[in-house]
Amino acid sequence: MVFLEVGHCGVGPTEAGRGEGRWRTTTQTILTKILRRTHVDAMPVNGMVHIRSHHSVQETLQRLESIFSTHGLTIFCRIDHSGEAEKVGLKMPPTQVLIFGSPKAGKPLMVRSPLKALVWEDADGTAWVSYNSPEYLKQRRNVPDDLITNITGAGALPQQAAE
Repeated sequence: MVFLEVGHCGVGPTEAGRGEGRWRTTTQTILTKILRRTHVDAMPVNGMVHIRSHHSVQETLQRLESIFSTHGLTIFCRIDHSGEAEKVGLKMPPTQVLIFGSPKAGKPLMVRSPLKALVWEDADGTAWVSYNSPEYLKQRRNVPDDLITNITGAGALPQQAAE
């Protein structure tokens, strides 16, 4: 899921990025079919954890932001992919990314790979929260064990937002 590998908060789609929407929508459809066949609410797939939400994308985002705030996490950026697509005449299901973390507890992690949560809607209208698993971050970004310990507990927060 390369679309979560965001290094900055860009403004709007670029020429190169316009064709990726179709690929991403197709990927979402395939992923949704896989998740639905397994009949589970959360499942790690290629380093990603996907949690089915019992709320709309907007309500899930609000719940996630509130939970992050309650736990002392800072939301550094909110990227509204579907909103930006709409501005240039493209249509896509609600899709937003929150980039978050704790400067105090995770400054080295923020530099290596900021924590991200993708909240998106599948073709059937179901909202999902997706994020990189701590194990994936450890392997892919060589995140040290002490930082992994700091973020492992954060995995429960998207689950709370989805309930």
